[in-house]
Amino acid sequence: MELLIRPFGKSGLPWVVSAPPVERVMVEQRAASFAKRSIKEESKRMGLELAVSMMDLTTLEGMDTEGKVRQLCRKAMAPMDAVPGGPPVAAVCVYPNFVKMAKALTAGSGVRVASVATAFPSGQSPLKIKLAEVRQAVRDGADEIDMVINRGAFLAGEYGRVFDEIGAVRQACGEAHLKVILETGELQTYDNVRLASALAMKAGGHFIKTSTGKVSPAATLPVTLVMLEAIRDHFYETGARVGMKPAGGIRSAKEALQYLVMVKETLGAGWLSPEWFRFGASGLLTDVNRQLAKMRDGSYQRTEEMSPA
Repeated sequence: MELLIRPFGKSGLPWVVSAPPVERVMVEQRAASFAKRSIKEESKRMGLELAVSMMDLTTLEGMDTEGKVRQLCRKAMAPMDAVPGGPPVAAVCVYPNFVKMAKALTAGSGVRVASVATAFPSGQSPLKIKLAEVRQAVRDGADEIDMVINRGAFLAGEYGRVFDEIGAVRQACGEAHLKVILETGELQTYDNVRLASALAMKAGGHFIKTSTGKVSPAATLPVTLVMLEAIRDHFYETGARVGMKPAGGIRSAKEALQYLVMVKETLGAGWLSPEWFRFGASGLLTDVNRQLAKMRDGSYQRTEEMSPA
């Protein structure tokens, strides 16, 4: 399927985006196959430690406080109870008003600071306000911006408007990396997910991301596979790598390993790094720590014995 995308504003001449139709049965069967792979113990341990290094620990609640952000940042810098001295997570993700604080708390640790923006999670604010929010977060030190697309515009077929907004946010980010949240649970079809992925990458997103975590369903293996295949095709077409972030609903170490296997078999080992793949699933860390502790000690720790996230 090829679509002629007409710019909504002044972004230039119309252009063509290629988004081949998605065969639902084949995608779901292939995605299910990744849940059946047998992984040896040492590979499992290495995979779980890698998964921790790929996590974006997140607090995005209306009742967030400075104390909660401090706790999150401490956990981000020393996330693995079973591997003392292990590497930090990839990033902490907070609302814009906590960016400056998170940046100071994580200074020198290697943990990046990400901030949601563009009227998260709805995306329903004027573009001028969205861009002001992005610029302020970047001024305060955000290394990454997680934006949400305007799903209403997308579902209405206003693809040029969606493209232009992503491009404007990308420009407002400056040197900060842009993750484009599609909110796949609202996009209705795999074909829409594929097209939205192509739009986000063409418009300059450094990452494409499944979900805000506020809508169900969030990340699933089939949806993530559709997005990974879009990334693969974009790489073949342009030579440019784009990262992937499944977010929401990934809670077990077993699931995390399934995602890593899928990434490797779809995109290759080059994407198996925090630079190109992230988990947006703070609740996942507790189970990964439990599994690593069992591999080390031979027994599970109780959840309340794990240090708080």
